Amino acid sequence: TGSAGMDVATAIDVTIMDQKVHRVPLALYGLLGRGLSALLIGRSSTTSQGLFVLPGVIDADYTGQIQAMVWTPSPPVSIPAGSHIAQLVPFLSSVPCANLKRRGAGGFGSTGTPVIYWAHQIQATRPTLTCQLRNGGHKPESITVKGMIDTGADVTVIS
Repeated sequence: TGSAGMDVATAIDVTIMDQKVHRVPLALYGLLGRGLSALLIGRSSTTSQGLFVLPGVIDADYTGQIQAMVWTPSPPVSIPAGSHIAQLVPFLSSVPCANLKRRGAGGFGSTGTPVIYWAHQIQATRPTLTCQLRNGGHKPESITVKGMIDTGADVTVIS
């Protein structure tokens, strides 16, 4: 009865100076016991302060130090050791022998590299292209057009 999760504290002082995702060691190690796995999520009070704990699954056979993946849109952020930034919500896995590879202390890719490829740096500005069109001996001989590129289109129409 009571809380669905158990609060987890940070193991060390951490200062985040950028908007990248960072791993923060927690004061907790696997095995969780009784064959339990857990969902690691941020506490609502942590999120309301501008620190986002990205959700993760702690497998029942993980034996290493548990780490939280955190991100902030407003650096810098200092997280003192002992800060309760996340919580573990335990559950019994219902997947029978899904993977025979034991994780041990290997985490973050211990069962293989994720297949994710970023093709384009996403920016606040739209991609543009400057194009010079030649008019084969007619007047005007050429015009220059600057336009926004639709990166999802196979064809661009210029009128």
